[in-house]
Amino acid sequence: MSSLTDLIRNFQRGGLSRDEFLASVDLALQDDQTQPTQLARVLSEEHTRAPLPPGVYAEVMRRIESRVATQFDPIIGDAMREPLGEETRMAPEPPSPSSPSSFSSATSPSTPSGGQSGNTGSTGNTGGYVTAGASKGVGDTLNGRFVLEECLGIGGMGTVYKALDLRKLEASDRKPYIAIKVLNLQFSGHPKSLMALQREARKAQTLAHRNIVTVYDFDRDGPTVFLTMEYLSGKSLNRVLRAPDFAGLPYAKALPIIVGMGRALAYAHERGFVHCDFKPANVFLTDRGEVKVIDFGIARGFQQPTDDADQTVFDPGSLGGMTPAYASPEMFEHREPDPRDDIYALACVTYELLTGKHPYERMSANQARASHMKPTPPKVLSRNQWKTLRQALSLDRATRTPTVKRFLEGLGAEPARATSSVPMAIGGVLAGAALVAGLGYYVWRMGAPPKASTETTQAGTTEPAAAEPPAPAAEPPKAAEAPVAPKAPDPRLTLQAVTPVLAAAPCSLLTAAVDGGTLHVEGYVAETATRKLRDQLNAIPGVKSLKFDAQPLAADKCDVVRLVAPYWSGHKPGGAVVRTRGGSKLTEGTPLIMDLTTPGQETYVYVDYFVVDGKVAHLVPSKRIPGHQAPASYSATIGEAGEWVVSRPFGTELVVLLTTPAPLFESRRPEFETRQEYLRALDKPLAQMAGKYGRDRISADLVQISTSPR
Repeated sequence: MSSLTDLIRNFQRGGLSRDEFLASVDLALQDDQTQPTQLARVLSEEHTRAPLPPGVYAEVMRRIESRVATQFDPIIGDAMREPLGEETRMAPEPPSPSSPSSFSSATSPSTPSGGQSGNTGSTGNTGGYVTAGASKGVGDTLNGRFVLEECLGIGGMGTVYKALDLRKLEASDRKPYIAIKVLNLQFSGHPKSLMALQREARKAQTLAHRNIVTVYDFDRDGPTVFLTMEYLSGKSLNRVLRAPDFAGLPYAKALPIIVGMGRALAYAHERGFVHCDFKPANVFLTDRGEVKVIDFGIARGFQQPTDDADQTVFDPGSLGGMTPAYASPEMFEHREPDPRDDIYALACVTYELLTGKHPYERMSANQARASHMKPTPPKVLSRNQWKTLRQALSLDRATRTPTVKRFLEGLGAEPARATSSVPMAIGGVLAGAALVAGLGYYVWRMGAPPKASTETTQAGTTEPAAAEPPAPAAEPPKAAEAPVAPKAPDPRLTLQAVTPVLAAAPCSLLTAAVDGGTLHVEGYVAETATRKLRDQLNAIPGVKSLKFDAQPLAADKCDVVRLVAPYWSGHKPGGAVVRTRGGSKLTEGTPLIMDLTTPGQETYVYVDYFVVDGKVAHLVPSKRIPGHQAPASYSATIGEAGEWVVSRPFGTELVVLLTTPAPLFESRRPEFETRQEYLRALDKPLAQMAGKYGRDRISADLVQISTSPR
């Protein structure tokens, strides 16, 4: 093992020429009995520590692969077919007694019992999993259909080939070529490699976007497992950035690439996936000017998809793949995946694209943080653009840009859009607009100069009127007309007059909107106070019509309302929102499906179902959905898999969403408890959190539903 390491480092120091180095590698591999998987790991780690020239890296990897009879195109060293460069590093998996084979603490997986190492190319009895010698190469045909014609590159998870699809050829398809990825040595010995590739196919098929490579299918030919995907003609971004004379692109030329990368990641994040290994080698620039993000092989869900029943069986993140130069500090700390991990990598790639240099000199994020490194502002960016990029490069997740959309907007790559406010809180905005319009009309009526001094043109503008000629002196003056008393203006409806009335309503969560003389009130109010509140609202000066959409609440709901009221999202835009699918009336056997939206900062999410019998069912976090940390402005749907179904007892019930800046409890609550116990448990930590972080960092919403037998 040390011989290969010494050779690589000697070559990097200039002690060996390229030809001398490759010849020495051949001799070393002949005598070295180390497993090819471990040799590949050594090459990958040395390449990560100090990158080898792409052509040299490819040649050494091919020599290692040849030990297990993997065939490669002899002219793969051509620049158009260089390997992907930045190699993904694989962290070992802890041994598991349930796995057919497992990682040791320091090496790649060993050959399972019964298998053979070396260059025999045979497989052993591994319980259905693939061993290291089961690969195919250039010239081979998979499933009698796909002819592997050319090796396009070696990535962290698989080797990619250009392949001729014989079925398309027979059908006279004008594009008979596809790309095929087969597992390479770093994954082929892993007991979960087959599942990993199948998950990649499934995820990639879900991610149907113009800036994400199209994946067709997952298949196998004997022990060889592979993906089929669209064939792209062009070059990787890694090749552009590693060109000897590359010193950065002008902003205008870099912008389309940044937008393409950002939109691909934003689309994946919206569907709950974090790429987890975003880097220049996983960005492809086609000959037609398209930007394609590839290799979602180790992408992980930061919010468990409700239809992914296999989530608890296999997590591709257990393969531990990441590229140190682009991995966030939190990835080194093995924290749960988060969109901001991808945003850090996107910012690093953006910085390289604009300057030709890595922001932290290719050091890992942990090393950069320990060294207190500060990236230099790119000359092509304005002060505000650099502020955006610098925030995305933050070595602390809490201060990093929360969404790709905000990153693109800050760089000027996407137009800034006004964020939509919470439906229950939009009334304040409408009321403000109506108030301004009404006030403007009032000023115009009361403060306009006499009519004789102005006239309206055909174009609709008001201009000074021409002076009228004086009356002839011979005419006697006319008697002055008696002045007409101005009509008193109608009372003006304002929110200031409405607010005290709403605040005095007992057991209520109410918001109002004013439109001229129309008052619109919605939310929740105690059923015993509904009639009185209507009368009070109608009596407010200026109310010509009342739209009253407040739902009545039974007395047993008031304790919940009192707890939620100080944090209710109806009183502040951008707060938490919960809505139930299928309306508020649900019948027996109907699944309870909820759409959630979190506030504009990272939060912990709690969803509780207050049952009519006085108990509380904790939906999030729970055994079904244990994770409850969410990024800023995150939307999710829970219950689509039928986790919760309406059943007895029936009546009027509440679903409450509560988001907090820190966990409320040290451990998960029991699945069911009484309402009194839970409200008592909530009271103190909520008050403490409001005092520490501020009341505005806590947000809540609720929806009232009625359940009935079928």
